[in-house]
Order: sequence, then structure tokens, then C-alpha cells
Amino acid sequence: MQRSFKFAILSALAAAAAVLACPGEEHNHIHEHRKREYPQVPLTPPTRPLVWSDVNVIHTTDSHGWLLGHQHLSFPEPNYSGDFGDFASFVTHMKAIAEEKDVDLLLIDTGDLHDGTGLSDGFPLGQVDGRETNKFIMDLPYDVLTIGNHELYDYANTYDMYTNFAPYWNGRYLSSNVNITVYAGSGNETKSVPVGERYVKFKTRKGRSVTSLGVLYDFTGNDVNTTVQTVSKMVKEDWFTEAIKDEPDFFLLLGHMPVRYDNWPTVYDAIRKVHKYTPILIFGGHTHIRDCTQFDGRSMALESGRYMETVGWLSANLSGTEKENITFTRRYLDANRVTYEYHTNTSNSTYDTTAGQNITSGLQQLWNTYDLGFLYGTAPQDYTLSRDPYPSNGSVLSLLVSEALPYVLTINNTRMNVPNIILTNSGELRYDIFEGTFNKNDQLTALPFADSFLYIPNITSGKTLLRILPGLNKGGENDRRRSLDLLERETERYARGDVSVRYNAWLEEMSARRIRSRADDDNLTLGYVTSDQCPGVGDDTPHTALPYHSSPDYISSDAPSVLNDTLVDLVFIDFIEEDVIDILNNVQSDKTYTQSEVLSYSPILASAVLGLYAQEYWN
Repeated sequence: MQRSFKFAILSALAAAAAVLACPGEEHNHIHEHRKREYPQVPLTPPTRPLVWSDVNVIHTTDSHGWLLGHQHLSFPEPNYSGDFGDFASFVTHMKAIAEEKDVDLLLIDTGDLHDGTGLSDGFPLGQVDGRETNKFIMDLPYDVLTIGNHELYDYANTYDMYTNFAPYWNGRYLSSNVNITVYAGSGNETKSVPVGERYVKFKTRKGRSVTSLGVLYDFTGNDVNTTVQTVSKMVKEDWFTEAIKDEPDFFLLLGHMPVRYDNWPTVYDAIRKVHKYTPILIFGGHTHIRDCTQFDGRSMALESGRYMETVGWLSANLSGTEKENITFTRRYLDANRVTYEYHTNTSNSTYDTTAGQNITSGLQQLWNTYDLGFLYGTAPQDYTLSRDPYPSNGSVLSLLVSEALPYVLTINNTRMNVPNIILTNSGELRYDIFEGTFNKNDQLTALPFADSFLYIPNITSGKTLLRILPGLNKGGENDRRRSLDLLERETERYARGDVSVRYNAWLEEMSARRIRSRADDDNLTLGYVTSDQCPGVGDDTPHTALPYHSSPDYISSDAPSVLNDTLVDLVFIDFIEEDVIDILNNVQSDKTYTQSEVLSYSPILASAVLGLYAQEYWN
């Protein structure tokens, strides 16, 4: 189930260590984040030039604050080391190439600008998530943008998008089925209005007419005073009928919605009933994967990954006759300077633009303002979410429950001498930890959630305690019931915004193809190896697929060596409180537990755990 994204404040115990820098103050830790020398590690260049056509599109999606690029040296991170200033220079050069070729080039984004790194989530108390990073998005010449679900978890974020971000785009920020409730301007009266615009019609540089919509999937995890209309209802609205009535040269459909296994066919079918042959260019997002499909020969739907790892490219030759299939190309570009320079025919000395350098400088200033370089320690190795099995020494899940939590939760804790078992959901961790510096930005990226730790004291039956974790993971049930429960749980989690099942299934399939083919090339670095439903090879740069290992939804620390009738504290993250109580009552009948038995275990919040652990063990 998707958590409410509450990123903000480290616990009081960590606050002194993470104090923000003040002008002129002396500090004994790292503040500077300088642009990386080029290249810091060798990167594989693209295999072939991009194919340009009449209409070309550069696509970003699910950037989640990753505007300073991926900064660690463990692969595949260097593949995505370009920062947003580098990307801005890429766009400038590509626009110039488009003018030389006398073709159209559009720049679009399909949502989820919030929640992901310290740049978006490291804001001081009283500020708003993503407000500062969104200003850098506004520095680029996006033609159309649309809203994502991460713009809706917190009303303050949605309201900021409505009042500050959407107006900047002069009708080009779209929220076709997403509304916000605001004061009407007199007394306590309110009104529900689109966060952006329902649709927009515009002309390209070459004079082509475009009708564009911005659709969010059927999301249910939005905050109060925001509304998401289902896609099936949206296409029956009068405004939708009016929007698609006149035929443009092509429809440009943006959506924070995956291009497969969701509701794009609903939108596509509604348009095809009116315009049988009009070209339809669809750009999706949300599930963090690289994917492409075609609903017919005159349409293409592209999804372009996550975290500024991938820049999507689509071209369409619209010069043919009305009914013949359109020649499309698509490409998934690794977001780094080697890629950018290759496709813009520039070198390291000629690539940077003034605008790009200014963006990089501004991001570095924001990094310093938020003190994201505060150094907790140096990680001795990589710890990964899925490239290493759980449990193992390389698993970041094992690091959390077997090492970090058992240490950190003893700090200033009067219960430290009472044996315990600590439970959390594996989704508490959001990203890998890499060998090398572990700073405040890494902490906020890997575990940003300001969740608290609770406990139920004096659980006496060892048999009961050992049944809780399997019960949470639905172990021991018959296969049919287990499958139904999993499907229901995954459906609910997806509706509330959790994409881990889809993303992990993609990684697993990619890894399985590598194992079956045994086609590893020692000269290739780790990265995405995409198989989609569109013709040709989509990946711009060849890689060896990432290994993948699944992990359970819930994980725990090691049980005390002696259980039996020993009094044990059952400690757990507050996000799973209801689940723990339900399972505890299912695996024993001696007592019915309620929330009245649940107590606060520690003042430390989850978001501070890795930093405190690193300060103790990684220095």
C-alpha cells in the first residue's frame, strides 16, 4: 500500500548533525558539490545516430528530483550521470539541429516531478516539496507537460503546482482528469477546478496543428481537496468530445499512465471513433520502465523510464498518404554527456551552453543551501535493493534490518536491554546505497520517510513471534487464496501509486532473458536491456542486463537467540501498524491486541536511521 509521502524532518537526535550551513560559518564537513570532470569513468557511446523525421519528440518522465544526475561510480549509475544543465544544453543543440533540418522538435514531460532526492525532499520546515527544483524545469522550453500522482499526495504540493507552476506554461500544463478544490474568492465558498488545463490546441514551429491532452491513470492515493476522475468517465465528458471534434494534423497525448496494461486504449478508442486515420503520438509514464507499443499503424506509445536515467526519443514521418502506416522510430537514451555530445556532434569543449551552465550552478547552490553534501561516512561497498539477494551481505534490506535498525534503536532507549524483533516493509527503502561517500542526499534518496517506530511490549510466546513475519508475507496459505490475496493487494497498491511490482517484474524479465541467452559481453557495462513491442532496437547504448533477485514485502531483524517464554518487544514501523496488529491477532488467540497496546519505541525517525548508522560504523 502506498505511504503518504512525508519526507521532511530528521529526528531531533540527528538534527544537530544535519544543521544547515550559514553564510560565513566554519564547518568540518563537505559542502561543495562541484561538476564532475568529464568523463570520470569510461562510458559506452551510442551505437548509431538518431533518425529524424517530420515530427520529433524529446520525452522526460518520472524525474523525481534527480536533476543533479546520478553521482556514484558504481555501474549503472555513471550511465545516468548527466545533470539537468547538461540536458538543457542537449535540448538547445537539438533545437538548433531541428531548425537546420527544417523539421519540428517538441519537448514534453509526463509528470512526477516531486519526491526522490534531497534536491526535492530536503527542504527546510515551512517550505514545499519540489518548489525549488520545479524552477529548473521552468528554465527549459517544454512545449507541453502533464501532472503525475506524486503531485497529489500532499495538498500543499498540488496547490503550489496550481498557483506557481501551471500558470507559467500559459495553458501548456495539462491535467485533463485532475482537479483541485480552492477557495472561490468570497467567504468559505470553494470550487473544484483543473490543476492545469484540460487540453490545449497549438501550432508547431512548422505550422502543424496539434491537439494535446494530459491524463493521469486511475489514481486513488490523492490528498483531500484533490480529485482524480477515472479515465473511462473522462472520455464521456462534453469537454472531451469538444476537444477531439476538429481534426488536427496529429494528436499528442501525454499521460502519467503506462503505455501497456492500463487505460490508454480507452483514450485511443474514443479518438479513433471520430478520427480513423489521424496520427496519434502517445507518451506515458508512472511505472519507471522503458516501453513502447503501437495500437495501429498510425500511432505509437512510448514510456521513457525514471529518475533522469532515460531520455525518450520518438520520430514520425507524416508525409505519407492519409491511410498508409506511418514510419516511426523510438530510442531510449542514457542520460549522460557522452550520449548528449554524440547526438549533437559536439565535444566536451563545445558542448556546454550558458543556460545549461547556469542551471548546473543553480542546482549546486540549492545543494549547498540544503546542505546535501553533509558527510555521514563512507560506505564500504554497494548495497542494492534487487541486484543482490535478500538476505545477503550485499542487500540494502539486510543492512537496514540486520545492522542499522538494531544499532540505531538502542540510542537513548530505555528498552535497549529488552530483546526485540524489528519489523518493516521492504518498501521503506527507496534506492540503493553505493560504495563511497554517504551524505545527506544519499540518506534522503535511500530512505526519506519520516516514519516513527512503535512497539508492543512483553510478547511472551516465541512461537507467536516466529509466525508474524510469514503471516505478513502471506506464507502458509493455500496457493489459490494466496494468489487472490496477492492480486487484490497489488491492485490496491498500484491504484495508490506503488509501481514496485511492475518495475520489479520488468527487471526480473530482463535478467531472465540475460540468463537464458547467456549473451553477456565483458566489454559492456551494466544497464537496461529493453525488449518492447515496437520494431527495431530501442536502446541507444548496449548494456548487460542487471541481475535481479526478488524480496518479500515485509522483512525483520534476526530473532533473539533464546525465545521460548522470554519477554520480547515487537518493534515495527508505524506505516505497517494495522497489518501487524491484524496478523498478531491471527497467529495467536491468548489475547486480542488493539492500538491501545501500541507504544512509541524511539524518538528517532526512519529517515535518520541510515545517517546515524553511517556516523557510527562508516567512519
